[in-house]
Amino acid sequence: MTTPSRPPLPFDFMRPVPSFTVLSTDLVDGGELGEEQAYEGGNRSPQLSWSGFPAETRSFAVTCFDPDAPTGCGWWHWLLTDLPADTTELPAGAGGGAFPGLPAGAVHGRNDYGSNDYGGAAPPPGHGRHRYVFAVHALPVESLGLAADAPAAVVSGTLGFLALARAVLVVEYESAAPQE
Repeated sequence: MTTPSRPPLPFDFMRPVPSFTVLSTDLVDGGELGEEQAYEGGNRSPQLSWSGFPAETRSFAVTCFDPDAPTGCGWWHWLLTDLPADTTELPAGAGGGAFPGLPAGAVHGRNDYGSNDYGGAAPPPGHGRHRYVFAVHALPVESLGLAADAPAAVVSGTLGFLALARAVLVVEYESAAPQE
């Protein structure tokens, strides 16, 4: 009998790069996404902090992707680029509202909800557990030079080609099946 391997993550299909550390006071790698980070429960981006990235890092990008969305191509929840190299933390809520704690010059790309902010977890009720892959990408450029309305595939492809290193934190979330 073979042991089932974990389903692939989006970065498994990209050029391999070294890793560094990402931590959160709101999330635990391998744990559950909190209701506050769910679309209907608060829609608040989690606190994230990172360290151990390459010295040649010129900027960062932060993304959140659901590879289990029933779309055939996953679902992008958050695309934040052009974070200055001296940024090593985002406070909770930096991805929405008045964007508290977001550094000047940062660019929110268009997520798959069609908005330029953090869009929380919202798997179809009863669809099962979904993985939410939060990633911090260390980049060799100060800016990706992409427009805020660039498609998520363009942003993620650019990150895949340019990343010096990547830190990943994966959590799960499930919407309950409707009661009959």
